[in-house]
Amino acid sequence: MTESLYLLAIIIVCVFIFAKMALIIIPQSETKIIERLGRYHATLEPGIQFIIPFIDRAKEIVVLHNGRYAYSNVIDLREQVYDFPKQNVITKDNVQTEINALLYFQIVDPFKAVYEINNLPNAIEKLTQTTLRNIIGELELDETLTSRDTINTKLRAVLDDATDKWGVKVNRVELQDITPPESVLTAMEKQMQAERNKRATILTSEGKKSADILQSEGEKTAMVNRAEAEKQQAILKAEGEAQARIRKAEAEAIAIEKITEAVGKSTNPANYLLAQKYIQMLQELATGDKTKTVYLPYEATNLMGSIGGIKDLFKSAD
Repeated sequence: MTESLYLLAIIIVCVFIFAKMALIIIPQSETKIIERLGRYHATLEPGIQFIIPFIDRAKEIVVLHNGRYAYSNVIDLREQVYDFPKQNVITKDNVQTEINALLYFQIVDPFKAVYEINNLPNAIEKLTQTTLRNIIGELELDETLTSRDTINTKLRAVLDDATDKWGVKVNRVELQDITPPESVLTAMEKQMQAERNKRATILTSEGKKSADILQSEGEKTAMVNRAEAEKQQAILKAEGEAQARIRKAEAEAIAIEKITEAVGKSTNPANYLLAQKYIQMLQELATGDKTKTVYLPYEATNLMGSIGGIKDLFKSAD
């Protein structure tokens, strides 16, 4: 009886172990390649799957785990990122540069990823390095530093085409760091500083040139305005003097008419006006500076005769 119980217990344990080995749960976005007696049998889908223990086994592949290569029988179908270590490349102008690349890829055909390549991560890494060397070798240093998008596009196209036979889809390639030698960085810094100084000098000279032009235009405008103002002032002054002369002449004409009316037509009014001017002049001489010597002209006798004629003018007026 006891032996029967032991045998039954052993059978139950064996059945439990067998069932556990036969039952496999595949998570979403993962798969396993099953070999039966050494030959490919099936690619397991996510969910509950059954295999025959000791006859079926999951094929192991090389994966990159924490920066190291390791073996695993689980194939991850999600997009993966490989951060490759820095590598030295030589540009077209013989400058040695360190470049670090990021590769985003996805396994789309687990069968090819297992049976078409022995070490998939290592193969992708070496292919990326050699392709990157070829692309950088066709570019000069300045083009390498300014053409990251072009390099990424070319590198992705080459890798995607080469890894298609491995069941891998390369989605993106990004150049993370491009580090030239220290001597080249120093030379580039000096060159950029010289270029900045050059641009600053050009901008300063262009600003001074613009300022000089604006100043000369301002001075020109001011001179034109001053000339125009002086012209207008001269015109107005001439017009004023002309108007004054006209008014004065009109006033003298009116005065002559009045004098003519007063003294009558028998007497010349011009003599009256001339005598009045002489008297006014003599009055100014009398009231002027006493320290000055006044010389009367030779024709002063005519002046005295004109003054004597004033008596006759008044007599005629009477």
